[in-house]
Order: sequence, then C-alpha cells, then structure tokens
Amino acid sequence: MLYGRSAEISALDEVIARARDGFGGALVLRGGAGAGKTALLDAAALDAAAARGGAMRVLRATGVESESDLAFSALHQVLWPVAGLLDALPEPQRDAVRAALGLAAGSLGDRFLVGAGVLSLLAEAAAPDGLMCVVDDFQWVDRASADALLFAARRLGTERIAMLFAVRGEAPVKGVPLTVDVRGLAESAAAELLESRHGVLPAQVKRELITLTGANPLALGEIAARLAPAQLAGREPLPDPLPVGARLFGDRVSGLSASARLVALVAAVETDLDLVLRATERLFAEQTVRPGESTAAEAGRVALAELEESGLAEVSGTSVRFGHPLIRSAIHEAAGAADIRRVHAVLAELTANDRRAWHLAGAALGQDEQVAAALVAAAERARDRGGYGDAATALARAAELTPEPRARAVRLKDAAVAAWLGGRPGQAESLLAEARERADGDATLAMEIAQLRGRFELNSGNAAEAVRILAAGDSLDMLADAVEAASYVGDTAAIVELGRRAVAHPEGFLRDTVAGIGLTMDGDAAGPGLLRRALARAGELKDAAGYLWATAAASALGESDLATEMAERAGRVARVSGMTGQLPVVLEFVATAERIGGRLARSQAVSEEGLALAREAGYENTVAAHLANLAVLAALRGEEEPCERQAREALAIAVPHRVGLRAGVAAYARAMLDLCLGRSAAAHDRFTAIAAARPGAGHPTVVWRMAPDRVEAAVGAGDEAGARAALEAYERWSAHAATPESRALLARCRGLADSAEDAFGEALRLHTNPFEAARTALLLGERLRRAQRPGEARAHLRMAWETFEQAGARPWARRALEELRAAGESGQAPPAAVFDALTPQELRIAGLVADGLSSKQIAARLFLSPRTVEYHLYKIYPKLGIGSRTDLARLVVLQKAPVAGDDML
Repeated sequence: MLYGRSAEISALDEVIARARDGFGGALVLRGGAGAGKTALLDAAALDAAAARGGAMRVLRATGVESESDLAFSALHQVLWPVAGLLDALPEPQRDAVRAALGLAAGSLGDRFLVGAGVLSLLAEAAAPDGLMCVVDDFQWVDRASADALLFAARRLGTERIAMLFAVRGEAPVKGVPLTVDVRGLAESAAAELLESRHGVLPAQVKRELITLTGANPLALGEIAARLAPAQLAGREPLPDPLPVGARLFGDRVSGLSASARLVALVAAVETDLDLVLRATERLFAEQTVRPGESTAAEAGRVALAELEESGLAEVSGTSVRFGHPLIRSAIHEAAGAADIRRVHAVLAELTANDRRAWHLAGAALGQDEQVAAALVAAAERARDRGGYGDAATALARAAELTPEPRARAVRLKDAAVAAWLGGRPGQAESLLAEARERADGDATLAMEIAQLRGRFELNSGNAAEAVRILAAGDSLDMLADAVEAASYVGDTAAIVELGRRAVAHPEGFLRDTVAGIGLTMDGDAAGPGLLRRALARAGELKDAAGYLWATAAASALGESDLATEMAERAGRVARVSGMTGQLPVVLEFVATAERIGGRLARSQAVSEEGLALAREAGYENTVAAHLANLAVLAALRGEEEPCERQAREALAIAVPHRVGLRAGVAAYARAMLDLCLGRSAAAHDRFTAIAAARPGAGHPTVVWRMAPDRVEAAVGAGDEAGARAALEAYERWSAHAATPESRALLARCRGLADSAEDAFGEALRLHTNPFEAARTALLLGERLRRAQRPGEARAHLRMAWETFEQAGARPWARRALEELRAAGESGQAPPAAVFDALTPQELRIAGLVADGLSSKQIAARLFLSPRTVEYHLYKIYPKLGIGSRTDLARLVVLQKAPVAGDDML
C-alpha cells in the first residue's frame, strides 16, 4: 500500500490515460534512494495491467549497475517479450533492432535507426489496448539502451504508449520534460506508514524518526525494524547517527555467514543465477573441503538459501535480485578489493564476449594488453550495433589498461570518435585531448587527432578555430575539411588559399571540387572548368558527403537550382545509407533546398526533424542552421514572433561560434520578414548590413543568394544606385552560371534595376522554379496594372496568388490578391490551396505516398513507426476528401505548382 502519494499517482494516471487515448507521452520519477519510486512504478503497472476496458501490455526493465557497460542489455529486458513482432517493422529498422538484441550479425551501426526501430516495435506491441514501458533505476541503464529508449520517448505523440522512467539523483533523462520529484512523505503519511508496520508509537519517537530520516520510506521501514522494543517505546534513545544509504543494510550483510556473503558478492557482480551458482562452486572448491562436509556445489546452494532467507535477495526466474540497489552497495562496501577481483576473475572464466571482457577488466591489477584487447573487441561489437556510448566507455577503459603509449593514444582517439557518434561531444573532446597529450612524437597520429579536433570544433564549437586546426594538414581530406570549415565561417581568403594547395593533389572528384571552389572565388579562369569536370562525375557518387560537395560546386558556379538538386540527392542517400551522426548535418542542406524550391511545408518538416536530431547528437552549429532556416520560413509566412525568436536563438549560437553561414541566414530571415511585410526601406538596410558583414558574422553565399531580394528591396526603397550595385555584384557571381533558373533570376534583377519589361518576360520563359516564377509574375503583374494594362496583368497575378497560397507564403499571397482585385478580378479561392489543411509532416507523407512508397518505407525514411504513418494517412484522407492512396497520389500530381506558361508572356 502507498501512503501520501496522491499527487504522484495523479501525474502517472494522467500520462497513462492520455496514452490510452492515443496521445503517448513519457514521465520521469526522480528521487533519492528509498524514496518510493519503484513502489509507484509497481502500482502504475499493476493498475494498467488490470484496467477495465482492455489491459495495457506492460514491458519492464531495471538498470543494473553491474550491467551498465553492456550495450543494449536493458533494451534486451524491455523488448525480448515482444521480439516476435519484429517482422512487422521496416527492413532497416528491423535489422538494426535484431542486431542490437543479438539476434543477427551485421548492422549499419546507426543509433537513429535503432531508436526508430524501438519506437516501431513498441508501437506494434501497443496494439490493441496500449502499452506501458517501465524502466527503473535508469541511472544504471547502459548508454546504448538509454539512447534508444529516449529516442522513442521523444516521439510518442500519436502512439498509445506511456513510458515511465525512475531515476536516482540528478542523472540526466534527456528530452523528457515531464518530471515528478519523489521526496520524503508528508508527516501524517510517514506516521501512518510507521504505525502500519510497528503499531502505535509514542509521538516523540515518531517525530524523531520522521525528522532524522527525512520521511524517506525505505529509511523509516529499515531503521524502525532494527530498533529495540525499548527504543520504539521511547524508553531508550535512538542510535546516533542513524544509518543512511548503504549503511542501512550494513548490519544485515555483516550478519550473514562467510559463505552467504561470498554468494552475495558474486550476485552483486553478476545477476545470472546459473553463473552465480557455477562461480560460487569454483570459489568454494578453492577452499579445503573436509570429508563429510558438503560438496562445493551443495555449499553454494545452502549459502544462496541463507541469502534468500535473510530477505536481502531473492531468486526470480533465472536471476538473483536484491531487494534494493543499496544492498548491492552495502555488499561491495563489506568486501575487500582482492575478493572483488577474484570474483571477476572466476566469472571471466565462465563467460564470453562482452561479459568476459568486462569481468577481465574488473579482475585486472595494473595494465594488461590482453584485457585491453578484449575490451576493444567488445567496443567493436557495440559500435557495429549502434551502441556508440558503450563503445566509448569500453575503449576508454581499454586505453587505461594499455601499456604501450601509442596504442593507448589510438584507443583514446577511437573512444573520442565513438563518444562523438553517440551524441556526447563533451566526453569526446575530453578523450581526444588526452589522446593528443599521449601522441607526442607520432606525426601521423597527431595529424589524425588534429583532423578530429577540427571536425568536432566545426560541428559544435568555433568554426574559425576549426579552420586553423584543419589548415595545418596537407592531405586532401584535411584540406577538404578545412575548406568546409572556412565555408561555414565565410572566410573567402582561406578558401582560396586552401583551394590552391589542393591543386597539387591528383585529379579526382574531391580534388577538382575543392580546388575549383578556391580558384573560382579567386577569379581564376581554371576554376569553373574544374567544377564542371567534378559535376560531370556526379552520377558516380555513392554517398551523401559526395553530393554535398556537388552542392558546393554548383553553388560556386552560381547555379542554385543545380545546388538544390544535389542537396536533395544527398538527403535521399543519407536516409537509406545509415550515415551515423551525419544525418542532422545533411538535413541542413535538404531543408534549405526545399525552401529555395518554394516547398515551405516540406522545408519546415525537414528542419524540425533535423533540429531534434541535432539536439540529440549535441551538434550545436547544426542546431543553429535549422533554427535559422525555420526563421526564414516564418518570415515567408509573415509570422513575426517566431521569426524573431528563432533568428535570435540561431544568432546566439552562430555568432560566438563564428559560423557566418548560419548567422547570415538568421539575419537574412529578419530582412525577408521586412520585405514580405512591405517594409522595403527596413529590408534594404538589413540586406546592406548583411552584405557588409565580416567573416563569422556574414557569408558570401548568403549575399549571393539574397541578391534578387536585395535588388527588390533597394528598388522598393527608391535606392536605384543600391539596386544597380547589387545587380552588378550578382552578375559577377553568376558569370559562369548556365542553368535556366540562374539566368531567370538574373533577368528578373535586370528587370527591376533597369525597369525593363522584356527582362521580366525573359525571366518567366526561363524559370524552372515555380516559387521564383510566381515572384517574377507578381512583380510584372504589378508593373502592368500600374501601367493601366489590367487585362495583361491578371494572368500573372492569378498565377502568383495561387502559387503563394499553395506554398503558404501568406504576405505575398495577400499582396498578389490585392493587386488582382485592383486589376478587376474578384479572386475566388484557388484550388491549389487544397493541401493547406495538412501539417508539414502530413504533407511529407503525402508526397512519399505519391512517389509510390509503402507505409513501412515511409516509416524507414522519416524515423517513424509504420503505425504512425498509417495514423497520419487516416488524418489526411478526410482532410482532402479522398479515400485511398491512389486518390492521394493523383491529387499530389495534379496540385503541383505550375510554372509560367506562354499565355502569360
């Protein structure tokens, strides 16, 4: 029975009730040892399993300190009862989870895929009446399991799943905001608990016990049970001080026989019953057994029975479980270090693979290469299954045990990489710093470490510092990384210098791209040729990184439409290739490509996904990128508050980190907000400031891409000279651009700066981007109406209005509608707005359905469960007035935004 926990029970009940209704969620119970967290979890699980109207399935796991370094050990506890449902998952998710659970060899090693697979499997297990997933002692859950479970916990919105975590102290439970603090009981409840177990006690004794224990339920029960009758009656004083923590059980542990204490120590190190009995038998066999005495095996069973009779532990199935984690701590405190090492040594003889490696490490006395090698092998197994956090722990411990200095530095470096890929940048940087200290005298290893330092800085630290570190290398890979870092900063001089150094390397896609970008920026005529040669090899590219370099090559040529296409390809490849740790970065460019293409809702969904993944991975600079893109999208929708807030948050990261590209985009968002809302003078001032910003605060690519907007703002503000200057700069940048869209944008700028109607007509003939075509049509339509040619203006204005309505660019849609009405057309609601009712996520799913993907394939692409995809389709169909996938695919095709036709020219 629970006493005085009505508030905590109410919070749990609310999460569970919402999950039953299809609004999944997670909750953390946080409190000290003995506060009653486990009792609350037990009560919640019992109520869920016995509820009327359909019992929820309950899956449970308990973190065990001795298993906290075994990758996916806790996940195995949670998922093993429902492993038979794995075949319902999308293939990439199924394979990742099977590998994590040890059911299959080989995996892409992508922790995002494992997390998505866990979510999908839990969603399958939730049918038909819901699911409760309970994880106790979360502070001791292995890192791989914790990452996977929390990935799922953050994505329960449409699932019938409640996830409950109990954690001691301040151990982090990342991304689960709903926390209930489990503190000491109220005085009345504590008194009721005491009386229920020990009868009526004197008021003074009750008050003193409650005060001295902080009304901790475990402490109250254990201490009161140890008091003499005279102490309970108040005739003798209470012990001073009262035992706390592991000392609560110290006397009970020391009261065991030596044999029972040995069994308890083995069970504290290894929970498996069979291993406990076999290890105990070996340990007893080492002692002298006289004739007539029990055999070692019999002695072990007798000692285990004594341990159970003491109430400190119990045999549960195939495990030995202690009544409370503090008992395990008390057993360790009572044992000598040599005894603990001997137990680990015996268990190492009886186990294999990861367990053997960690028992060997526990038995080690000083450095030992064989033990270190075993831990490295365990790390490799964890890494192959996506358990990067546990791989980092194993490699760090291996480094401690490694006698040879260079090998130790290599293992520290590898541990840093694993920690980085596991979303722990702070740990990664610490490990890499230690590796750097130990790599003195080995130039090759020092350079590898330097390259990693540069990559870490680029993703989460100071991008200018990343340039400095990476520019010290001469390999093509380091030069390419340095150019990437300089590109984020916006340091043109560094890009040029690094590009010229790359020329010395043999020809190839990466060399031509890196060298071509630098030479092109320097005005060298050889640069564009190198970029064209690199892009000619785009069909040979296999990975997302290659496509991102192709994106950079197209941008350097001034061909934004080709750059957009390459970024989209990078995104498609990244989602199916298991690019561990890189997907959030790739999605920066995918989201930008979707926005530039006028697909605002898709861009929103991609950036929201990328933002969540970047925060989980600890990639601060990628967080800034997605915030900046979201700010631009808010500007295009005319939403001032979110635009300002997201731009401010992006700048708070990008400016001190010297990420000029993202600082420039965030500043661009504010300028576009002014332009969209008709504040041309304010927009012109902002665009001018962006163009003048120094590296780290601005970026030449932002200046190039914003040039058409800058020209439009300058014209609107009456600054003809400013418009002409912006056009001339844009012409220089676009001198080597050959794609139709790049020429169309240039033509529109000339039409604005020169007030040339024929230039607008040329732009409309060239446009391949429907959104940009609509902007040109709006500008031309406004010009024609004001020239008293409303009949010619209406077709342009109508097309612009319908495109902006479909895209969700409300300020421009209102502007086009006002112009259309002024031109004499009433402006009936356009059919292109049919998808306005869909959320960004629903719109993405609709598009993938139109591409012919199944629910499983969509789930694999978007890190969702198939049931979540089906849920969204269930919502989409009535919104659009359709009833099937075929209808949806047809509607998506029909609603593609049109490009200007000849009848509007």
